Amino acid sequence: MGSRYRTLTQVAALGAAALVVLAGSSVATAGPKADCASLASTHLEHTTVVSTAAVPATASVPAHCAVQLIVTNPPAGDQIRVGVWLPTQNWNRRLQGLGGGGFAGGSPDTAPVAALRDGYAAVATDAGHTGGSGSFALNPDGTLNWQLIADFGYLGIHEMTVAAKALVRMFYGTPTFRSYFNGCSTGGRQGLMEAQRYPTDYDGIAAGSPAINWTKFHPAQLWGQLQMRLAGTAIAPCELAAATQAATTACDHRDGVKDGIVGDWKGCRFDARTLVGTATPCGTITAADADLINKMWAGPRDADGGFLWYGLERDADLRALNNSSGGTGAPFFVGLEWFRYFLLQNPGWDWQSMTYEQYLLLFQQSVLQYQAVIATDDPDLSRFREAGGKVVFWHGTADPLIFFRGSVDYYQRLETAMGGARQTGRFARFFVAPGVGHCGGGQGAAPTGLLDAVVRWVEHGRAPDKLTGQRADAAGTVVLTRPVCRFPLVARYSGHGSATQAKNFTCAGN
Repeated sequence: MGSRYRTLTQVAALGAAALVVLAGSSVATAGPKADCASLASTHLEHTTVVSTAAVPATASVPAHCAVQLIVTNPPAGDQIRVGVWLPTQNWNRRLQGLGGGGFAGGSPDTAPVAALRDGYAAVATDAGHTGGSGSFALNPDGTLNWQLIADFGYLGIHEMTVAAKALVRMFYGTPTFRSYFNGCSTGGRQGLMEAQRYPTDYDGIAAGSPAINWTKFHPAQLWGQLQMRLAGTAIAPCELAAATQAATTACDHRDGVKDGIVGDWKGCRFDARTLVGTATPCGTITAADADLINKMWAGPRDADGGFLWYGLERDADLRALNNSSGGTGAPFFVGLEWFRYFLLQNPGWDWQSMTYEQYLLLFQQSVLQYQAVIATDDPDLSRFREAGGKVVFWHGTADPLIFFRGSVDYYQRLETAMGGARQTGRFARFFVAPGVGHCGGGQGAAPTGLLDAVVRWVEHGRAPDKLTGQRADAAGTVVLTRPVCRFPLVARYSGHGSATQAKNFTCAGN
């Protein structure tokens, strides 16, 4: 999540000629009807135009009009910074909203090269605060800044979208265009929040590794670290890596081919106790180590063993959330800041002072206090469906930061709320990428062309049944392609041909 980690690649197979070709259909492009400088006099409610600039084309970025805005919500005095970029040639009659990562709302200062190259008008926002720290949640006196929390939770993206749509209408002189949201991690959460709260903002939403269930998965991120501290056992990093590798090897064959990818993720139930006595370069795995690893895979539990939230999948790297470097390590920074700034309102809080009882209380506080503002797990998308919206989201099973099963949980609740799998599939589809990490990476094949798939669905009625996934080596050469199947199907090897080519796999049930 955030700039420290890989973000979702924004790709769209659109030309930059007088006609944009998409999925065999021609879409007429357009140019501006207004001068870029004239946008400086635009009057939008509670919005200040900070600057406008006509940016000439370079070798990497098409010519465009760059506009910087500040949106406020009186009397709060907040400042939501918004960047809007409007192509001056070959606009594809589409607006693309861009998401952020971690505690960062997005990047309003940096022109989105990929979106502009593909002919999109584009918009991004910082959602009310700069930087990637969660410290914005606190006022100088230590009280919660609920306006900035709301800006980050849901309001900033909506206000960014309203402002951008107004500028698009003025600049191009047309009321008719399509709007799409594209994001991963926090960006994925922002997209789904738009569908839940503001169902007419976007025609289509492409969301990867969505940070939904925010109020549950952030407390869950500290679970393994807490368990190691309470047990007085800091499992060495290479022992954690050995457990992940052993589980992957044990479950690898279930999809019909041994390739280092747990394709049939639902059936992988490897028990770390089988590794007791296994030697690794940094020590021998003990019974205590194995019990802790099993707890990391199981996820947080209450005092009676009751379920609180999910753990990591067996093929996800345990080391990101269970840092044991130096003998003690530290929790993942986003989860830690959630505790410090949002729950305890104490920037200097020492996580090593936390008891198990306090953890359970803070977990409950997280859900109760912030459910309405940022959880993003409301499965009632009926208004989005009725508005004609389409949403496609995906999650990698090997995500080491956001618990993959949380997305499964959300989609299953979505199906229940929306009338079953068939009814839900008419406007929302969820895809699973085995072996893929957070927004990409890992041994698996990450989805490509996600936004393209959404555009085809919205504009041509072609709902995606599967996505094409690929993995590239360090030189950028594609070394693996694989179908990314629609939940609940999994990719199974046909038994013939190269196991590195998608054509030799089919999406099938268990």
